[in-house]
Amino acid sequence: MRNIQVSELDRRAVEDQEVEIVERKGIGHPDSICDGIAEAVSRGLSQLYLDRVGHVLHYNTDETQLVAGRAAPAYGGGEVLDPIYVLVVGRATKEYELETDDGRTRELTLPVERVALESARDYVEEHVPELEVGSDIVIDVDLGEGSGDLQDVFGEDDVQVPMANDTSFGVGHAPLTETERIVLEAERELNGAYAADNPELGQDVKIMGKREGDVIDITVAAAMIDAHIADQAEYVAATERVEAFVTDLAQSHTDREVHVDVNTADDLEEGSIYLTTTGTSAEQGDDGSVGRGNRANGLITPNRPMSMEATSGKNPVNHIGKIYNLLSTDIAEAVTQEVDGIRDLQVRLLSQIGRPIDRPHVADAQVVTEEGVAVSDIEEEATAIIDERLANVTDVTRRVIEGELSTF
Repeated sequence: MRNIQVSELDRRAVEDQEVEIVERKGIGHPDSICDGIAEAVSRGLSQLYLDRVGHVLHYNTDETQLVAGRAAPAYGGGEVLDPIYVLVVGRATKEYELETDDGRTRELTLPVERVALESARDYVEEHVPELEVGSDIVIDVDLGEGSGDLQDVFGEDDVQVPMANDTSFGVGHAPLTETERIVLEAERELNGAYAADNPELGQDVKIMGKREGDVIDITVAAAMIDAHIADQAEYVAATERVEAFVTDLAQSHTDREVHVDVNTADDLEEGSIYLTTTGTSAEQGDDGSVGRGNRANGLITPNRPMSMEATSGKNPVNHIGKIYNLLSTDIAEAVTQEVDGIRDLQVRLLSQIGRPIDRPHVADAQVVTEEGVAVSDIEEEATAIIDERLANVTDVTRRVIEGELSTF
């Protein structure tokens, strides 16, 4: 029997707390660029190993760093003066003894650095298209060999459930509050359908939400692309369109009072505005690092417990910093969707190095129930869902490799 605990959460539901703060860094934010590159490289290496060996080998690429460049934005189009520099660093298995049909073995050399570089370049070209790889952004890869003891923990070829690579934990929560949904959806929509019709909006969109009582304030930092803006009047009109769009989106999620502000650091009289050449602040002094931005559910939520682990770039087979953060979020969402009477749920999964990942040291679910509902009323059903999700933990690996689960 797995060690699953379901208990009462000794606090008010976040939706009922007086002050709530929520943040999301958009896909073009320097930290998110690092997360995206690291995860793209992770998926690329996983696929390489699956294609050449038949299973994923030991690697981690969660230390990717970005050094900001220098640019001179100008109405109608500026230029990048010094390119952004990205270093993909980590560990990867480069040599593998492959058993042949006749029972012999042969040494297989794997092109991990080439695949990593191609994956990183493809990610940037798709998600931050204003950045020209090679001139606006330079990407370098330096992957060392994996630690021998951690490769051993990774498991033998025939192990069905991998062993945890670390003694660590993951956390998740559900359901999202109104403020959390607004912040998450606002960035996704701005960088989705909205940007498709408004090319002046860059991918570096950061959303900060604050709810104080029944008043929600949304602050948007939206990088504008200079080639699509002729003058200050067009810039002002562009920020006003973003404000109107986010206001409408927010009001569709709540009956509370909503205020939206865009690019509040602008000084129009001085001509100091958030104008960029490439759509990201990484072009002008803003560095980035994996794990310094959004958590596994896409948000930064100081009202909730959070893991400091970087989810992006970690190996999806046995790295608890990735698997348990994604799994705890999945469990929380499943339980709140399938079990009535829950207002707020947080899930904490703790591993122990060398222990099968489907049997955490503890799976702790804490709930705030609706009025008239006791924890004992929902405990059995919640425990069954948690147990089922843990039993199928390796499904997280597949979904990550196939790109079904976002890590940031």
